[in-house]
Amino acid sequence: MTLAEDQIKALNFQYPEFIPVSASILPAAWIKYREALDEIVYRHPLLFGEGNIGERDYDDIQSDRYIMGEHVDVWGCVWSNVQEGMDSIVTHHPVPTRADVRTLKMPEEDSGFPHGFMYLRLLDLRGFEEIMIDFAEEPPELQQLIDIVLAYNLRQAEVWLADLKTQREPGTLVHFGDDLGMQNRLALHPRKWRKYLKPCFRQIYQPFREAGYYVYMHTDGHILEIIPDLVDCGVNVVNPQARANGLDGLAEVCKGKVCVDLDLDRQLFPFCTPQDVDDHIHEAVDKLGDPAGGLWLKAEIGMDIPLENIEAIFVALEKYRRYYA
Repeated sequence: MTLAEDQIKALNFQYPEFIPVSASILPAAWIKYREALDEIVYRHPLLFGEGNIGERDYDDIQSDRYIMGEHVDVWGCVWSNVQEGMDSIVTHHPVPTRADVRTLKMPEEDSGFPHGFMYLRLLDLRGFEEIMIDFAEEPPELQQLIDIVLAYNLRQAEVWLADLKTQREPGTLVHFGDDLGMQNRLALHPRKWRKYLKPCFRQIYQPFREAGYYVYMHTDGHILEIIPDLVDCGVNVVNPQARANGLDGLAEVCKGKVCVDLDLDRQLFPFCTPQDVDDHIHEAVDKLGDPAGGLWLKAEIGMDIPLENIEAIFVALEKYRRYYA
């Protein structure tokens, strides 16, 4: 059974052969570790496929947001990067006042669904403090801004769905990403989130569900209170962070109810031992796993993780994928 087949069985609680596992490596890690990391990757073809050491361009970066310097997106947000191979942050917000909201027009250019397409887009346009004040005071410009961003996203959904129907069969995954939480709580009260943002995600996701596709949503931060709402919106697989939500909290909210692609603890891996890595992944499978499915595992490899821990992550993923085999 292929990884894709196991993923579909796991999200439908249909007894996959193995727990689906994956690992992604940030460009900054390749830039830092180069051949030493390549040697580790070479030892784990189950995760990365077959390859030869030294064939990779360790300095290759595919996204503008990971290149040092500044770039401007289609909305006019200025992204600044001070570390090659790591993500950028928005340092200039093009809609700083409510008066600016009243004259804002959606971009004519279609840019799809970049990470942060709805909630974070509001923050990128207004700035965190200003948009939080908007959510607190609820001026008419708040709903106006949301409507403009939503309308743009619905247009992107139409474009993408038209392409999907010519390229992919229903029953496959479509991926979205928007970080909805902070380290240990939501930035918004769940009541406000449900009032203003839940309708947006529902409208964006429903056409894909109606067309027969599965919706995968990555979202960093603490989101426990709204995971059931995301399921209501059409999410089939949620990708939450282990540290921000806690394994016990995720088990209580998700187990048997929605498939979790668990983002393993990136805040642990730089500072722990290889045995700690194994213990963490073992605990995750023990608390969230079930022979019927409902669990995938994902590890992100950054430049701050020691090589011995990177190897331990890959070994543990390959080991615990067989937990119910």
